[in-house]
Formats: sequence, C-alpha cells, structure tokens
Amino acid sequence: MIAKMPLENFLVIDIETVSSQQNYNSLTEDWQHLWEEKVQRAVPENVTPEEYYSLRAGVMAEFAKVVCISMGYFKREKGQYQFRVKSIFGHNEKELLQNFIATVNQLEAVHNHWCFTGHNIKEFDIPFLCRRLLINSIAIPAYLDFQNMKPWETNMVDTFQYWRFGDYKNFTSLKLLAASLNIPSPKDDIDGSMVGHVYWEENDLERIAVYCQKDIVTVANIVLRFKNLPLLAEEQIVIAK
Repeated sequence: MIAKMPLENFLVIDIETVSSQQNYNSLTEDWQHLWEEKVQRAVPENVTPEEYYSLRAGVMAEFAKVVCISMGYFKREKGQYQFRVKSIFGHNEKELLQNFIATVNQLEAVHNHWCFTGHNIKEFDIPFLCRRLLINSIAIPAYLDFQNMKPWETNMVDTFQYWRFGDYKNFTSLKLLAASLNIPSPKDDIDGSMVGHVYWEENDLERIAVYCQKDIVTVANIVLRFKNLPLLAEEQIVIAK
C-alpha cells in the first residue's frame, strides 16, 4: 500500500497526551477509586496506584487529555516535494479537538484520497482521539469512524504495523525503527515519558509541540525509506506558525 500511494496522499499525524490531573491526589475520591479499579491488575509489585498514576495515566484515555496534535503532508513545489507541518496545541482540549476536526475537514473538502499516517496510530493515536472526542461531546467524523468501515475502506497507514510484516510478537518504537533505517533520531530533547513533566511542571506547551513535530518528520522520512526515496533535506521541511 505504501509503495503505491502518491506522497500527496499521506497525512502524517501524531498526538501528545498527559494525565487529566497533575497527580493522583488531585483526583476526586470517586476518580481515585475508578483509577484503582482500572489498573489493579497492571500495577507492578512494590508500586502503589498513586505512583502508577504518574507513570501511566497520560496514555489512558479515560484519565488523560490531548495537549498537542501535529500534522504533516507532502506538497510538490518547483519540482521537489516540501513537507509542511502544522501543530495545534493548548490547555483547552475541546477547543483543540474542534480545531483539529476543522483543519481535516478543510483537507477533506479539496482532497479525499488521503490517509492518516503515523507510527502505532492504529492502536494508540486514532482510538485515543475518538475516545476523547466522545468525552468532549464532539461527533466522530466519518473519516475517523473506523469501527463502521470495512477493512478495505480504512484510510490509515501505520508504519508500526507495516514494519511488522505479519510478525505480532514484538513492539518496535519509532526511535528504534528510525535508527534501523538510518534516519536521524527525533529524540534529541525530550521523549514520551517526559511530556507529562514538561506540561505540568514546566508549563511548556511549545516544547511539547516541537517534540511532536520532530516525530512527524521522522514518520515522513520512514515513509520515504519504505518507498525507496531520498530523505527530506532541512530546507524541504516547512513548519507553519
């Protein structure tokens, strides 16, 4: 599928998420009980549910929120491709999600052959977005309603799934896949485990957005490697403000 798709059809996305509350003690008593029920079989030995909240709440949609969505697409300009990147970020999750849907709707109106593209988006980014849309009382648009699509109708390209080649025993991180394909690592500042700290302790959303954008560019380069095309040069990457 990747080999045959025109570059213009890849809409690369990545999301960054954090816990909905800064720590376990910020939860109401009811939500503390709900958290303990959610993780009772997952908490490692010698780790309390309170400690586990700081470690894992940010990736569980019922206990987390989206703080950044980055998107990128290829566009041919003057004989060569540019990769254009845009990030939507903020503290107000509902507003962020509405802006994301509005942006994708604009794309859908002029070009309906695109596919969401990303690393592990099938198991994380897309389901997480859909759950948070419902939690925020936002209708799931048709292009995200994968549960009601037939397999051949699904407009999603997952580089993690593609790299598996049918092998479902192991997880390959974006960082490892990039290194294996001789693509410069995006992890030169923070990594996913630090996003919550940067958000809650440093209040630095722009730093999170830059990190998210670097992941987008890395996925774009992985797509190029899968298509046996040259990697993006720095001047081909355009970051929209």
